[in-house]
Amino acid sequence: MTQSALTTLFNQLATVLIGKPEQIKLAVSCILAKGHLLIEDLPGMGKTSLSHGLAQSFGLSYQRIQFTSDMLPADILGVSIFDKTQSEFVFHPGPIFKQMVLSDEINRASPKTQSALLEAMAEQQITVDGITHYLPTPFFVIATQNPVEQSGTFPLPESQLDRFMMRISIGYPSKEAEFAMLRANAASQSSQDLPQCVTPLALKEMQQQVDDISVSDALLNYILALIEASRNLDEGYGLSPRASKALLQATKAWAYIEGRTYAVPEDVQAVFAAVAEHRIRHTSQQQGQALSQTLLDNVNPIL
Repeated sequence: MTQSALTTLFNQLATVLIGKPEQIKLAVSCILAKGHLLIEDLPGMGKTSLSHGLAQSFGLSYQRIQFTSDMLPADILGVSIFDKTQSEFVFHPGPIFKQMVLSDEINRASPKTQSALLEAMAEQQITVDGITHYLPTPFFVIATQNPVEQSGTFPLPESQLDRFMMRISIGYPSKEAEFAMLRANAASQSSQDLPQCVTPLALKEMQQQVDDISVSDALLNYILALIEASRNLDEGYGLSPRASKALLQATKAWAYIEGRTYAVPEDVQAVFAAVAEHRIRHTSQQQGQALSQTLLDNVNPIL
């Protein structure tokens, strides 16, 4: 039942993001691993369609927040307003109180506004006026950002980048995929019209099964060897302990999608770039790609 549900899910998402099966697979594995997803690409590549399609397919409540340079933290978290009838301040929740939140063009906002998401992403709660408010379960942030080379952007601080389990780039479609998209444009299904094919309860069960994926000590040593090698690079940043946990969880999710109850080195290699690139670079996206590939080439699994 589980694998058939995943097959239906992938086929459904493929109708809104044509010709990008690997990106879809990485996005789904990120959710199964209980992680937040960063999509970095040019406008018009299908970032919003993918995130909305995920929310619809999993039956999750969804909210898109368009980040701008004049946005304030209260625009995201909510605000307490004095109610005369009750003679007290009443909290009015912001748009972050949804199970899946799309933070669109997150690097258009100021660092102060970006940081409003830190507590929510790390602890699934927010604090306003000293009062803690808990967010829905499950809770996912899918953030999109334009390439840092574009004007009018504020680069995300490393502390926030580290809270995204994965970063993917959709990229331009192939000629064949774009032809199919144009051919089917009139009859294609909008991401907003997708039926729910995995219930939130089934998602929770899948996440539990991902946690139960078996990982050998030898595979753990391979993961640690990649982490250690990243800390000895002449350029870029070394991967944090949070990154090693994310890599392990993403590896389990990929193995689960492949239909196995145990993880293998190929699972680590499949998700490594998505987990590591945004964490180890300190300049361009291309630098992260080069460094992650260098690590995979130089560290061999010994099983």
